[in-house]
Amino acid sequence: MTIRSNYKNKRNSLRIKEFEHRIIHSDWIGGIILLLFALIAITLANLPATSHWYHWFFGEMQLGITIADRFFGGSLEYLINDGLMVIFFFHVGLEIKREIIAGQLSSIKRATLPIAGALGGMLFPALIYSLFNINSPETIHGFGISTATDIAFAVGVLSLLGNKVPLSAKIFLTALAIADDLGAIIVIALFYPSQSGIDFTMLIGALVILGYMYMLQRYNVYRLIYYIIPAIIVWILFLNSGIHATIAGVLIAMTIPATPRFNKKYLVYKGNYLLSSFIHKDKKDIELLGNESQHQVVQSLISTAQNTISPSQRLEYGLHGFVSFIVMPAFALANSGVSLTGTSIPIDQIILSPVFLGIFFGLVVGKPLGITLLSWICVKLGLCEMPQKTSWNMLMGVACLGGIGFTMSIFVTNLAFTGAHAEQFVIISKTAILISSLTAGILGFNLLNLMSKKKFKNPHNYIS
Repeated sequence: MTIRSNYKNKRNSLRIKEFEHRIIHSDWIGGIILLLFALIAITLANLPATSHWYHWFFGEMQLGITIADRFFGGSLEYLINDGLMVIFFFHVGLEIKREIIAGQLSSIKRATLPIAGALGGMLFPALIYSLFNINSPETIHGFGISTATDIAFAVGVLSLLGNKVPLSAKIFLTALAIADDLGAIIVIALFYPSQSGIDFTMLIGALVILGYMYMLQRYNVYRLIYYIIPAIIVWILFLNSGIHATIAGVLIAMTIPATPRFNKKYLVYKGNYLLSSFIHKDKKDIELLGNESQHQVVQSLISTAQNTISPSQRLEYGLHGFVSFIVMPAFALANSGVSLTGTSIPIDQIILSPVFLGIFFGLVVGKPLGITLLSWICVKLGLCEMPQKTSWNMLMGVACLGGIGFTMSIFVTNLAFTGAHAEQFVIISKTAILISSLTAGILGFNLLNLMSKKKFKNPHNYIS
């Protein structure tokens, strides 16, 4: 009975661990947590009892250290946006690199449709925003706000439909969002540098170290310890160069080796040898691993298995939970607190503001229109093919989900506005982003639910 009971307990423990693993690495959970923390931030920012403390905690309280009469640090919001978000962009960079090497962006034919969709989904919203703000020099610079897609929210909403949506449509949205992220990073780098101007000495120093890290990759240096200190130095140099520090995260990701040290054939050969050795060294001891020789064999097996996965993939996989459960919720909590009750701007003025209208119609109308139109043109020209089992109506529904621009849009908002009325425009923009993203999510979900009467058998569990 004891043996059977122990076996049952171990089996249940494994099931619990497997369930936890699936939850942590599911795409939909990130979107739900992001939404939850955004709602918490909005609540805290608008309740009379917590509003003052919320804004003081994230915007006014200073954290850091003083060295030689110089203070290094800033507000919690600043530390999250310029420090913690570097990890988010590093993770995005790893995803982009994977897609370029072996994913939907790995060949011209496979990449044409999502790249064309992403390009249309950036140009049309930017154009719509610019038309609403063409006569306002103070706000015209916010055109980049409505060009971004939040991959966690968009894929999260799509996953709620389960097998009503074919696997090909889910892959298209994921590749589209990743290509969109790459476009957003380029927009940030080109159009939203630091207000203090570009320090070319710092920038050149950062590029030299990135070149050194690239050489490490070229000469097959697989140990990540050799990349950590140069990566930190690159981040510090970018932080002081005038180009936003988060760009460093993407560039660092491109230097991480994407090929494994050992191939699959070697894993099978070495694995069989080590397992045979493990059995051979068994001395029938009472303990589970009763001798040092077996322990060394197991350690060698673990090392071989780890080195069969590239450092880039290991980091992307390992950081997924940290980014989904720590970085993005912290960003949402610090940046989503739009104070509607405490602001001096009447709600009707917010909704009728050119900034609000430009963002709202850019995300809700411009995004789906641009994605669908450029995708249609590419298909008609024979440059690419429609995703299998996907109709144009279904693609339009997926394109609507591209209008969920939460994380990237809020991030660009913090960079877009300067001058005396910057704070006012930030409040209007964040309000527009929240309402637009919610509208786009509901619209896309209902349209896909209406169009997807048939249930599809997805051969792979692409989205858990």
